[in-house]
Amino acid sequence: MPKAIVVSENGGPEVLIAAEVDISGPGAGSLLVRVAAAGVNYIDTYQRTGAYPVPLPFTPGLEGSGTVEAVGDGVTDFAVGDRVAWTHSIGSYAEQVVIPATWAVPVPDEVDDETAAAVLLQGLTAHYLSASTYPVQEGDTVLVHAAAGGVGLLLVQLAKARGARVIGTVSTPDKERLARDAGADEVIRYDEQDFVARTKELTGGEGVAAVYDGVGATTFDGSLQVLRRRGVLALFGAASGPVPPVDPQRLNAAGSVFLARPTLSDHLATPEETRWRVGELFGAITGGDLRVSVTGRYPLVDARRSHEELEGRLTTGKLLLIP
Repeated sequence: MPKAIVVSENGGPEVLIAAEVDISGPGAGSLLVRVAAAGVNYIDTYQRTGAYPVPLPFTPGLEGSGTVEAVGDGVTDFAVGDRVAWTHSIGSYAEQVVIPATWAVPVPDEVDDETAAAVLLQGLTAHYLSASTYPVQEGDTVLVHAAAGGVGLLLVQLAKARGARVIGTVSTPDKERLARDAGADEVIRYDEQDFVARTKELTGGEGVAAVYDGVGATTFDGSLQVLRRRGVLALFGAASGPVPPVDPQRLNAAGSVFLARPTLSDHLATPEETRWRVGELFGAITGGDLRVSVTGRYPLVDARRSHEELEGRLTTGKLLLIP
C-alpha cells in the first residue's frame, strides 16, 4: 500500500504522521498519479493547525507533480504515462494521489518534475499579484515582504520583468543575497532597519505603488504607511499571524489607498485563465526569465521537519517533499 502523511487531529508539526493508505482507482473525471514531488506551502500549516478548517483526517499538500498511472472515465486530455502538475487539489503529501483532471496541467519536456512541483502554487500566486491584483507598470516602485521566501523570490522576478523597481525586506544576510540575486534593486534588513523609514527614504517620501504582503500581523501597519497616494496593499498571507479587524477610515487617512485580500482560487476561475497563467509561468522558465529556487528537499516521512523549519523562518525559496 502507498504511504501518505495523515493528519488525524489539528495541532503542531507533530501531528504529521506517515501511514499506509488505501488509494482507490480514479473515479470519473479524475487521474491516479504517482507523485514525484510535492510542494510545501504556508497554507499547509494553516490547514494542519485548523486555522483553515479541513475535515479530519486528511492528507495535506495542495500541489505536486508526477506521472499518470490511471485515467478515470470521461477524461480525454490525459493518458497513462503523461507528466502532469497540479495545484489546489489536496492530498499531495503521498506516494500516490487521485486528482481531478480539471486541476491537472501538462508539464513541458523542458521542465523537470521538481521545478513543476515547486512553481505552481507560489508561482501562480506571484503571477496574479503582479499581473492582476496590482498590475505592475513600467517605472513603478513596489515593496515585496519576505523577498527571499518561496513567493517572494518569484514575485521579485516577475515584477522586475514588468519594469518595476523592487524593494525587498528580509531578515538575514543570506536572505539578502538571495533577494538581490533574484533582481531586487534595494533590500531592507528589517532586523536592523525600520522598513517604513527606509522605504520612505528610498522613495523620496512618495511611497510605493504597491506592497505585496504575505507576512500579515507584524508588517500590516507599516505596509499601509509606505503606500503612495492611491497605492495598493495586497495582503495575501499571514505568516506572522492574522491581521486584526481594520477600520476602513485608515485607508482614507493613508491617502485613499486600496486594501486587497486576494486568494489563488479566485484567479483560476476558468480553465482559460488557468491555462494563461500556467502558460506564462512555464514560458518564463523555459525562456530563462524565471528561476525557481528549490532549497529544501525532504523525504516524505520528514514532513514534520519541513513544517518546523518553514514556520521557524529557517528556510528560503521552495521546499519539496520527495516520495
